[in-house]
Amino acid sequence: MPSLDLQDKSLRLHRFPLRKDDPLQPWDSADEYLLKQFHDEGTGPGISVLVINDAFGALATALHHLRPTTWNDSHLSRLALEHNLALNDLGLENITFVTGDRTPPGSFDLVLLKIPKSLAYLEDVLLRLRHCLRPGSTVTAGGMIKHTPAKAYKLMEKIIGPVRTSQGWKKARLATATFDPGGEHPGCLADCEIVLEDFGWTLTSRANVFSRDHLDLGTRLLLKHLPTSDLPLRIADLGCGNGVLALAMARYCPAASILGMDESHQAVASARDNFARTELAGRDIDFSVADGLAECEIGSLDLVICNPPFHIGRATGDLIAWRMFEQARRSLREGGELRIVGNRHLGYHLKLKRLFGNCEVLGSDRKFVVLCAIR
Repeated sequence: MPSLDLQDKSLRLHRFPLRKDDPLQPWDSADEYLLKQFHDEGTGPGISVLVINDAFGALATALHHLRPTTWNDSHLSRLALEHNLALNDLGLENITFVTGDRTPPGSFDLVLLKIPKSLAYLEDVLLRLRHCLRPGSTVTAGGMIKHTPAKAYKLMEKIIGPVRTSQGWKKARLATATFDPGGEHPGCLADCEIVLEDFGWTLTSRANVFSRDHLDLGTRLLLKHLPTSDLPLRIADLGCGNGVLALAMARYCPAASILGMDESHQAVASARDNFARTELAGRDIDFSVADGLAECEIGSLDLVICNPPFHIGRATGDLIAWRMFEQARRSLREGGELRIVGNRHLGYHLKLKRLFGNCEVLGSDRKFVVLCAIR
């Protein structure tokens, strides 16, 4: 089991979803650097701490004694934090968790921020963070040098205040900004709009939604290969993003009940907004933040559609997709169908044949392929 050794303690930590013999550790050098600087500089009594984008809970677990607030858009990150707190015999009562579609209440003296992959999401976080700071508050952001563009530091300086960057340490770097309350800034980053002329819809996406400013090519191909039916089917859009596939299925299958789930709070909020703006409002469609189909009743679904991710943060791999396929098989009735789109090079047809015993190609282009497997 991986152990994060700090100056005053050693923490046992797991990544989430849990995976036997996971070769990746649930923290990086940027986490260690943030905690090292925090420990070296010390803190005064009663300091209020906000932790942002803490992927697997390493920062919040290490700072548990300070009763931090943790702000994260990922439901899986929250599950990881809860798991790692329990693993170290630490109680949930010391942690306040704020979801990514909301702004933390109150004000904070010190903010520790892991720089996210999406610069749009970073900008949105920084804009909303201004409402949580008082003059003199500091924001320290950490990231791996090879993954952190200079624009991230420029955004911090533009939105928060003067920035000083650290020397590199174990391939990580920190940037610390002191809050300047002056200047005019919007309250958050504006939503992006995507026009779907074939449906007569204009959908919006918040800052941390996958492919927020355009319809990605995989989804575009899958939309051409969705089934139609007048039967009262029970359908799930697994990893729903802004809800486009779930809403399309509601159009194509007017008697169906539709479930859309995503681990991103901003994605689900976007999907709910889009549902309310279409002519489908009032239909049996439910969008929820969830760990995929983990809580879905066995054999309760007729159809699962999915455009699975092939990365967890900046780490690429098929763990999430494979887990989604397993969840789908468990949740489908006999004769039920999983229909997915994926990059050709990922070889999902082999995985589906291994899991379902069958797989059919429904369509393809130079980059993507649409596959179906029957339970």
